[in-house]
Amino acid sequence: MKAEPVEDVGNSARRKAVLIALAGFGIFSLGDGFTKSTAGLWPGTAVAALRFSMGAVGLSLILLLREGVSGFAMPQPLVQIARGAAMAVSTACFFMAVQVMPLATATTIGFTAPLMTAVLSALFLRERVPLRIWMTIGVALAGVALVLRPSLSGMGWHPVLPLGAALAMAILMMLNRVAADNTPDLLSQVLVAALASPILIGFALIFHLLGGPAFHIGPLNWAVIWRAGMVAAIATAGHWLIYRATRGASAARIAPANYVQLPIAITVGWIVFCDWPDWLDIAGIVLIIAAGTMLFRSPEIRR
Repeated sequence: MKAEPVEDVGNSARRKAVLIALAGFGIFSLGDGFTKSTAGLWPGTAVAALRFSMGAVGLSLILLLREGVSGFAMPQPLVQIARGAAMAVSTACFFMAVQVMPLATATTIGFTAPLMTAVLSALFLRERVPLRIWMTIGVALAGVALVLRPSLSGMGWHPVLPLGAALAMAILMMLNRVAADNTPDLLSQVLVAALASPILIGFALIFHLLGGPAFHIGPLNWAVIWRAGMVAAIATAGHWLIYRATRGASAARIAPANYVQLPIAITVGWIVFCDWPDWLDIAGIVLIIAAGTMLFRSPEIRR
């Protein structure tokens, strides 16, 4: 039997990796749908704390079974704590956003995180950002303005939430670069979940005491528990699929698959929550996708 050419094998592996990445990124929007379904049942801050507490326990058990107690090291403690704090802020902001905004709007604004990462890397890591990337960021900001247009006029401070989530996620991505060489993948997930959980619990309690009726934590019921559990399971599965995908293709090749979340978020928002973007929203979404694709295809990112 004739052997398959090495180049064809490589292309096949890359295609398979991209498909796995599409599955991983795609199910994240399903998790966001479960998060949005908790609106009116429990405040977003409390749901975020419950979701990450569940995730921290589950991931810690996996790490314990695989590597024992010795697996729970903490390289670069200050960096890890900062990662946990950034994840906590991003999650709290996003969970609150999807409860009060259309799912597609909150998801779309979240896609500005890679562009914010480029800016933060230039400012704090002294990485050189070429002119074309600054132009790409400008295109993305134009898209953000279109998507947030109705929200800015009628939703008060709510549009700040997805922007805050994106900024905190950009900080997390920058810190991940700092920690990547010293932190194994599973330990990285355990640490960020375990450190984010107490911070999120603190946020939930502070908002419960000071944030008004919308943030009051009522009795915990099974409707909230199983939804939070689904979000935690979906997030874990998504991250595992994306990790598997990186074994078959470069991060630069896989990263644009992230945008599969948008059509899924639009579909879930339309079918389940009766939210449908107008034409200006769609134009903004296209601009943000175009900007992100330009960013990921630039030589500086792909090298």
